[in-house]
Amino acid sequence: MKETIVVIGANHGGTAVLNTILDQFPGNRVVAFDRNSDISFLGCGMALWIGGQISGPEGLFYSSKEAFEEKGAVIHMETEVDRIDFDGKAVYARGKDGKSYVQEYDKLILATGSVPLRPEIEGMELDNVQFVKLYQNARDVIEKLKDTSVKKVAVVGAGYIGVELAEAFKRNGREVVLIDLADTCLSGYYDREFSDRMAHNLQEHGVKLAFGEKVVRLEGKRRVERVVTDQGCYEADMVVFGIGFRPNTSLGQGRLRTFGNGAFLVDRRQETSVPGVYAVGDCATVYNNAIQAADYIALATNAVRSGIIAAHNACGKVLESVGVQGSNGISIWGLHMLSTGISLARAKRMGYDAAAADYEDWQKAEFMENGNHKVKIRIVYDRKSRIILGAQMCSDYDVSMGIHMFSMAVEEQVTIDKLKLFDLFFLPHFNKPYNYVTMAALGAE
Repeated sequence: MKETIVVIGANHGGTAVLNTILDQFPGNRVVAFDRNSDISFLGCGMALWIGGQISGPEGLFYSSKEAFEEKGAVIHMETEVDRIDFDGKAVYARGKDGKSYVQEYDKLILATGSVPLRPEIEGMELDNVQFVKLYQNARDVIEKLKDTSVKKVAVVGAGYIGVELAEAFKRNGREVVLIDLADTCLSGYYDREFSDRMAHNLQEHGVKLAFGEKVVRLEGKRRVERVVTDQGCYEADMVVFGIGFRPNTSLGQGRLRTFGNGAFLVDRRQETSVPGVYAVGDCATVYNNAIQAADYIALATNAVRSGIIAAHNACGKVLESVGVQGSNGISIWGLHMLSTGISLARAKRMGYDAAAADYEDWQKAEFMENGNHKVKIRIVYDRKSRIILGAQMCSDYDVSMGIHMFSMAVEEQVTIDKLKLFDLFFLPHFNKPYNYVTMAALGAE
């Protein structure tokens, strides 16, 4: 039986939904609404664009309204959904041109994403106070950087986005100060032994760090001129906020069950508390295998996977999520850092009797005189069950493929002891006979 499936939101999660339904379940009527003017923008590439590491934004889009329409979908861009009648199964929306829409549905998929956190402080209305999430945000920043009087940039928030932007603005020739309330950077993904390395890397490349400081106000006449914290004052011709996001779930408030931070609570099939209504991407929860519970991890990879799962189930084919580990990575001036699962600090905050097995060594045998690099690894595990809870890696060498093994280990509840004699090959061109993975596992308590 062919049905009408309505999708609200057409970025990563929504794009995955649309492609899956249109390619694999032809015959359904597919209607999508998005309040933006573009589809599928890879926000993770904004810093590369701002920093001049790529020539332009064209490659940051991987789909379009026209591509979906060619496959038979009805796509309403620059159209805001005002409300949803969950009982009557209808979506009410209004276009930028004032045109109203009432769209009935058999199945509904919410891919409404997230919105940047905006601090309630004095001076937010000043010119050159920026947020970066959408294509338009990045475009505006780049346009304003053409003004040579913009010499000093303050980035507020030292998570992934903030750290990447600090590098980007420095590459763009600006003076940069990176401000965060926490006393280090990347604290959501890494323990201090790793995050401090990134902090040192930033300093070595000329980024001023203002950690452990709270922004209390912005000052300026028309354009922002300085950032005032509880401990100091920093001159700034532009201030960019990257202090986090909140799920965009206003359309389901009061009707759909939500997680602690307001995200739609979904099951392994991405279905919400209302049958036939699904939620994907940044507006929804995921099942975190590291903690064996629902969690909120806003990553594009999770959005795509959840979109594929929701599309199958909305079309009548059961497909369940195997859960996620929040695997992620960052590369700043050639320093590569990767993590999966949870850090030791988070494990302890959650009440685990956790420990870490650390090791640092050369990637290749020492007699390999060219192209050898040090690698630091940490494996976090539960002392009692011995189950691996997470892993972190850091190197100037590209060791990114290694984190995938640990992601699978967390998913499959592998123990730290299982890794001790795990069959890892050796060849001098690639690694050492006593490699850092084996040696870290052997060093576990």
